[in-house]
Amino acid sequence: MQSLIGTGVALVTPFKKDFSVDVEALKKIVNYQIDNGINYLVVLGTTGEPATLKKEEKELVIKTVIETNNGRLPLVLGVGGNNTAEVVEELKARDFTGFSAVLSVSPYYNKPTQEGIYQHFKAIAEASPLPVILYNVPGRTGSNVLPSTVIRLANDFKNVVAIKEAAGDIVQAMKLIQLKPKDFLVISGDDMVTLPMVLAGGAGVISVIAEGFPKQFSEMVRLGLERKVDEAYKIHYEIADSIDMIFEQGNPAGVKEIFKSLGLSENTVRLPLVNVNEDLANRLNEFVKKTVN
Repeated sequence: MQSLIGTGVALVTPFKKDFSVDVEALKKIVNYQIDNGINYLVVLGTTGEPATLKKEEKELVIKTVIETNNGRLPLVLGVGGNNTAEVVEELKARDFTGFSAVLSVSPYYNKPTQEGIYQHFKAIAEASPLPVILYNVPGRTGSNVLPSTVIRLANDFKNVVAIKEAAGDIVQAMKLIQLKPKDFLVISGDDMVTLPMVLAGGAGVISVIAEGFPKQFSEMVRLGLERKVDEAYKIHYEIADSIDMIFEQGNPAGVKEIFKSLGLSENTVRLPLVNVNEDLANRLNEFVKKTVN
């Protein structure tokens, strides 16, 4: 899956002030990513707020991204949940035309054992017509997918091709990189540790901050993959403060504030999420002014 090496972004779903999906803003955001060096796009990941989208809204987002992208970049679709049977049903029923892979989050809320996690992804691997990217994000799911479980899945199912690793644990990430099968990709899901993971042998990132600053972040990842360490870290430290800021009051409220500053979309999020406060909005706006040429 060479197309998944580099910088992917987890696209937001922009909303108008009346909370309806803003199709025109979504088109602008997709083009902004493509024009500024992003390698692939992830549709309906966590940052896209799929938990608060109706079925028809999800289809509208998918249709808009496919049409706007027009084959220019690989597309990954988020298909996950904590009801295994429901996820399997969607995988069997959905038309995946235009997509290269699916991103599937580890089950949340249920807090399964490692065997339960394995069996969940086994069912997904057997049902999916596309390569599967596992997604480990303990801060949201309440359980950690251990490296032993990931490696077991990677060895048992050829279509389990990668993991988006967002535990924020560089030691765990290095263990994955050490033990993984040759062609299995370890992708950072944590923007702040992306460069160390890449330098340790990771394949890149599925990022939030890269959506706001695609030119800078994708260049940093490219330099990291080329082992140009000093140049890569220079960019990392230039944008590090913004990574802290966009997650300070929740995702995607922070990155949507950046999009408002860039004139690409409103900063609207759906409850139970709320907009960032005035202080953080001002700090993000100042960062955008000094960072974006």
